[in-house]
Amino acid sequence: METVLKTNDIVLLSLAQAVLRDAAIQCVVFDEHAAAVEGSIGAIPRRLCVAATQADRARGLIEAIQAGAWEAIDDWPDDCFDDGDPDGA
Repeated sequence: METVLKTNDIVLLSLAQAVLRDAAIQCVVFDEHAAAVEGSIGAIPRRLCVAATQADRARGLIEAIQAGAWEAIDDWPDDCFDDGDPDGA
């Protein structure tokens, strides 16, 4: 396993997990419970890890997320930003 993301940002962590799973890259979060025990004050960042064979691909997807380069993610669903409003307002 290789660490591809180390963060205290749970929103980024959740998004990264979703994108990796959508890309068929299995991932595991380490230090999640340790961070909760210390009160989530940011002293222990959570680590997102993937198999060594998938690490480069995973890092590329995470870099695209952090850069806001959504178009760099080939498998991004067309309706991923659908807010559920049928009128599109």
